[in-house]
Amino acid sequence: MDDLEFRRRILADPNDQSPEMVATKNASVANRKLHDELQQLDSKLSAAMKVDVPDDLADKILFRQSGQGYQAEKKVRRHLAIAASVAFLCGLLIGLFQPGFTLSPDKDMGQIALAHIYNEAPFVDQVDEGVSLTQVNAKLKPFGPELSGLPAHVYYLNHCGFDGGEALHMVIGGKHGKITVFVVPQSSNAMKSFEDGKMRGVVMPSQNASLIVVGNKGEDVMPVAEQLKDAMRWTRI
Repeated sequence: MDDLEFRRRILADPNDQSPEMVATKNASVANRKLHDELQQLDSKLSAAMKVDVPDDLADKILFRQSGQGYQAEKKVRRHLAIAASVAFLCGLLIGLFQPGFTLSPDKDMGQIALAHIYNEAPFVDQVDEGVSLTQVNAKLKPFGPELSGLPAHVYYLNHCGFDGGEALHMVIGGKHGKITVFVVPQSSNAMKSFEDGKMRGVVMPSQNASLIVVGNKGEDVMPVAEQLKDAMRWTRI
């Protein structure tokens, strides 16, 4: 599949997970960036279109069915259309002017991070961009902090979609393989460890954001997380 066909199909369906779409998405940074941006836009549109139904809507429908509510039904539709339009615009404005986002109460940052890593692995595992500290701080700027130093070689760096919002995604070297780092502009109440059969990680609060560090099962990620947190200098978020 060429890039033109990929763009046509992803614009038609941002959630297309067919094998050929996944392969083409992971073939270039540009395709991944387009995929992440469309995923974020799709999430914003879905949230904006969630309009509460008026409490008296059922009564008005019954009234219309009796043959007496034609004008009332037109009025209800007009009000619903206005409410939907206002909600849609508010959603877009919030997305444009607020860099942060709020995770759903039932979502766990650690599990979201693991799912993200497994999904990105076919692409990220093959990349070595040799990222500098200056480049890292440029990507961190929208979230508030900057780093005074790097704990290891940086293989990969980019913004990414994280449960409907945007986060920093960085891959660095570790003692037992590569370590993935996320900076998520969402606060967490306390430090939390998590793991599955293959990977282990930690969510660490840092100002109004959360630092997530994930490595292979045998990797001690806590020293890396502490080193990164100590290296963070906060200006705004």
